[in-house]
Order: sequence, then structure tokens, then C-alpha cells
Amino acid sequence: MMADFLCFITRIISGLNVRWHGCLPEHTQRVYFANHTSHLDFMVLWAALPKRLRKKTRAVAAQDYWNGTKLRRYIAHHVIQAILIDRKNISVHNTEENPVNKMLEALDEGSSLIIFPEGSRNILPEMRPFKSGLYHLVKKRPDIEYIPVYLENLSRILPKGECIFIPLLGSATLGSPLKLNKDETKNEFLERAKKSVEELRCS
Repeated sequence: MMADFLCFITRIISGLNVRWHGCLPEHTQRVYFANHTSHLDFMVLWAALPKRLRKKTRAVAAQDYWNGTKLRRYIAHHVIQAILIDRKNISVHNTEENPVNKMLEALDEGSSLIIFPEGSRNILPEMRPFKSGLYHLVKKRPDIEYIPVYLENLSRILPKGECIFIPLLGSATLGSPLKLNKDETKNEFLERAKKSVEELRCS
């Protein structure tokens, strides 16, 4: 009930328009990767999914933000079941602190994921380079669908540093699945993944 209510409120606040380009809302395990401009991003993308898909989809989110207040902590742990990442203590050598290992564990349990490969919110017109986590996921779990998503206008609806919503129309455009090409390097894949999100801006 709480999840449905939050999605309803999110759709009203954002005036959400959902466009499926190159994929359909099918019951398939996926990693949705999107640009990141607002704290609304996850909730908008989550609300864009049909209820049957939302139930199996978890966000990879910043621990410091979602544990910042009692309400956000409750939502993160008990409503959206977020995978919280401690951005200050990320370690590729420590299994418990390695974000990729946490994501792989969730995938192996059957969940789909929502991730933001830029790492932190970006209010600039150009997207930041993608961090390597997406590459490690697609290399280790190649059979999962990796769906690019472009989120539009959310940084204007909830600007960085503000807590008051500005009524504007937001949108989520979902593109075609991306796969790792044979002999493709990490940098080549991450650049292609970033372009796949950017190209949805004009869809």
C-alpha cells in the first residue's frame, strides 16, 4: 500500500510521461541505468514501471542520503528495499563494501536493479563519464537485459538543494537493451552505454 501511494504521489508531482522505445514492460530481469539529476530520479523511474515489475525492482542508492532522516530510512529499508551504498567507504577489495558484489547478490536473488552510473547527481547539460560498476555487472551477468533510460526535467521539478517541488512535466524514456560486444573494452562499453542514454533525449 505504501509503495503504491508513493508511486501515485510521484506521478502527480512529476507529471510523469513514460515512453517505451526499443523495449516493452515485460517480466524480464533487467538493470535499468539512467542519467542522474535529482533525488526524484529513482522514485520516478520506479513509478514508471508497472506494479508487477516494481515488486521485483530495487534501487542502488546513496546510503548517506537515504539514511539521512527517519522517513527516508523507512522508505529505503521497508518500502523500496534499496541497496544502499556507502559512498565514503567504497572498496573493491573488501567484499562487504564492494558495491558490485551487493548488486550481484541482488541479481542472483532474482531482483532487477535501477542504477545511476554517473555516481552522483549532475545538473550540467552533459552527462558525466560512467563509473565502472555497470561494466562489471554486464560482464559477470551478460544474460540480463541492460536498459538505458533518459529522465527529463526532474532537476527542474526538484532542484538540487531544494525541498519544494516545482510543477513541471517530467518523462522517462526507456531504450533498447544493451549488450557487451566481443572484445569490447571497459572504456568503450561505458562510453557506448552513456551515448545510449543521451540518444534517448531526442526520442
